[in-house]
Parts: sequence; C-alpha cells; structure tokens
Amino acid sequence: MKLAFIGAGKMATAIGRGLMNAPGTRWEAAACDPSEKARETFTKNTSIPCSASMAEALSGADAVLLAVKPQYAAEALKEAVPLLNGALLISIAAGLSINKLSIMAQTTRIIRVMPNTPALAGAGMSCFAPGKVSEQDIVWAQSILSAVGRCRQVPEKLLDAVTGLSGSGPAYVFEFIMALADGGVYEGLPRDLALELAAQTVFGSAKMVLESSEPPAVLRDAVISPAGTTARGVAALDEGAFRSTVVKAVVAAAERSAELGKL
Repeated sequence: MKLAFIGAGKMATAIGRGLMNAPGTRWEAAACDPSEKARETFTKNTSIPCSASMAEALSGADAVLLAVKPQYAAEALKEAVPLLNGALLISIAAGLSINKLSIMAQTTRIIRVMPNTPALAGAGMSCFAPGKVSEQDIVWAQSILSAVGRCRQVPEKLLDAVTGLSGSGPAYVFEFIMALADGGVYEGLPRDLALELAAQTVFGSAKMVLESSEPPAVLRDAVISPAGTTARGVAALDEGAFRSTVVKAVVAAAERSAELGKL
C-alpha cells in the first residue's frame, strides 16, 4: 500500500518516520513539497523520497495525507484533484471541516485528523473523524496514526474539544513543567536539575494514569499524607484556582478552534 504526503513539514515528518519504523509496516510512501529545504529534511529523517512534483508523489497512492497549513489547502487540493483517483484523503489541516475538504477535493472519502506535537517524540495523541469511508479506510488511518502514538475515533463535532485539550494541551503541559522547575529553582535547585525533575515527574505521572486502573483522583490521594508536604502544596494550587484555570484554557482554545472553522 502506498501513502502520499502533500506537505513535508514537522508533523508529516513525524508520521512518516513513525510509519517507516513501525514493526511489520506494509506501507510504502512518497511525498511532495515546494520547499527544497523541507524536502531534504523530510527525506533525511524518514528515508521517504520527496519531490517538488505532486504528480510523482501521488502516482499509485492508496491514501493521501494532506499536511499543509490550512491557508494553503485549497491551492494544494486544486492541484491534487485530478491525481487522487479515488484515494483516501486524510487531512491534518487544522480547522478544515470534512464538508469544506470535500468541496475542495471533490471527494467524500475523507478522514479528518487532529494530531498533536508529541507525535514528534512518538508519543502523540490523535483523534480522527471519518467522512463517507469504509471500515478498511478507518483501519488504514488507525495504522498510520498509531505509528506515532495513540489514536481514537470521535464524531467530527468533538474535534474542536479535542483541539482545545490534546491539540493545544502540550503547550499547557510545557507551561506546567516550566512552573514546576521555577519552583525548584526558587528553593535552590540548579536549573538543569529542576527541569529534569519536573519533566520526568510529569512523564512518570502521565504513564501511571495511562497504565493504572485507578482514576487520577485515587493516584493523587495516594501521594497526599495528612498534614504533609503534598497536602500543603495541593492547597496552594486550589488557592490559585489551578484546576478551574486549566478548564478555562481548554474551553477557550476549543472556542477559538470553532471560530477558525467558520472562517
């Protein structure tokens, strides 16, 4: 099976690298991008050939992954239309609905995806919404997205919420890691040690949530001793409205995603 990439940026590179390195992969791939630098970087990191010619990249493709910025999607798909030949179109262009994509690409065989940047580390979280596709198309999409992390199918109406949470979420987590490290520095830790402690603590805690059968509240309570250090720290977070502030961040980002989808 052949996957063709339209666009060879960071996310396309992450997906291509993950797919080529996945055990037992049955995919071959090709890509196209107008930028010579992007083409060179993509091929260097994925071993996938990348040319300036869309016709060359899409020739014989079973699936096409649209990995361009939303403002360039219409132009890219206009060129791609006569080359798709019924191939499955998988789009990671933010904010473009299946309906808009179907008009641009003149097909309804579309899967819309919201990935996130941890895919660059092979630990992404992607949610996808299918258009008028077959079960085999969904299996294909899952095999591609699973190569760079986890993936879940959702109704398209939930993709704005997905964007606000996992799409934008890495930025919130980076802010939290920075804040944890700043607290450590305030208490006398060297910056590099504080940052390592903060990042590994977040990584390990997330791993526990994903692998434990217990809900996060139970895992949290296991760390809190009566009248102990953690109890006082959590009280300080509550005083600063930590949880409600994070909720507001997710809601604000989801609302902005919805606004962009209407432009």
